[in-house]
Amino acid sequence: MHNVAILSRDSAHYQTLLNAAQLPQLTLVLVDNKVAETFDYAQVDILFGDPDLTVQVLKQCTHLKWLQSTWAGNAALFAVDKNNYQLCGVKGVFQQAMQEYVFAYLLYFSRNLSGFNQAQKNTRWAPPKYQTLAGKTLGIMGVGNIGKAIAKMAKHFSMQTRGYTRSSQDCEFIDRYFSYDNVQAFAADLDYLVCLLPQSSETSGLIDQQFLSYLPLRCVLINAGRGSTIVDSALIDALQNKTLHAAVLDVFLEEPLPNTHPYWRLDNLYITQHTAAESKPEDIFPLFRENYHRFINGKALQHVLDFNRGY
Repeated sequence: MHNVAILSRDSAHYQTLLNAAQLPQLTLVLVDNKVAETFDYAQVDILFGDPDLTVQVLKQCTHLKWLQSTWAGNAALFAVDKNNYQLCGVKGVFQQAMQEYVFAYLLYFSRNLSGFNQAQKNTRWAPPKYQTLAGKTLGIMGVGNIGKAIAKMAKHFSMQTRGYTRSSQDCEFIDRYFSYDNVQAFAADLDYLVCLLPQSSETSGLIDQQFLSYLPLRCVLINAGRGSTIVDSALIDALQNKTLHAAVLDVFLEEPLPNTHPYWRLDNLYITQHTAAESKPEDIFPLFRENYHRFINGKALQHVLDFNRGY
C-alpha cells in the first residue's frame, strides 16, 4: 500500500475524483486545503498538491518518493534543499486556455477594440484605425507544448512566427528559431511578443532594459510565463516613455501584486491576475492517475522535472 496525502486548495474536489477512480494499493492518509500542524508527514510516500502548500511540509516527508504538483510553476519546490524524490509537473493541459488568452489580446490590439468602444461612447460614426493580424510577426519565447499551440493558432491568422528557445526546434509552425546568443535579431521588428519561459537562473531578468530596447515602438509584450523574467523597473520605464506600445502581464514577481505597485497606474499595461491558464482539478487529476499507475507498476513517470535545470 502507498500512503497518499492531498494538500491543495481544491483538496475536496481531488478527493472526489480520487474516490471515483478507485486506484489500487492506495491509502489516503490526508486531505486538506491547508498545512496540518499535528499531522505526521513522515508516513507519506506520495504527495499530491499545490507547490506553495506542499513546500511547507516537504522536509517533514522523510519517506517521500514522488510529489505530483498541481501547478505548472514549481519554483518554491526547487528552492528547498531536498531532491531525493521524483517531482512531476503539469504539462499538456493548458494549450487551449493559453491560446484563447493570447489571441484575445492580440485581436484586442490589432482590431483596436478600445478605439471602437470610445467612438461608440462619443457617438461618432467615423471608425478608428485598426489592423489585421495577417502578415504580422509574433515572437514566442519558450516553444514547449503551449508555445507550439500558440504558433499553430498564429498560422490560422496568417502570421509570421519566431521562436526563442534553448533546445527544442521541432515546431512546424515556427518560421525561424533563435537562440540565447542572438536575442537582438529575435526581438527586432516584432509586432507582438509572447513570453512563456519557465523560472530559472537563465531566464531571471532576461527581459531587461537592453532587451526592451531591441523591440520596436509598436510591439505589444504579453507575459504569461513567470514574473521573474521581467525587470519591472525596465518595463515601467519603457511603458511610461512609450518606447513599447503596451504590455499584458498575467504573472508577477510578487503575487498578489501590491496595490502600491506602479503597474496598477500605467494606462498601457493590462493586468490579468494570474488567470491566463488556471489549474482545474478535472484537468490535473488525470495526470496523477496516469502517473500513479506507472508508479505502482515500476514504469517511468511522466513530466518528471529536473532539479538541476529548475524545470
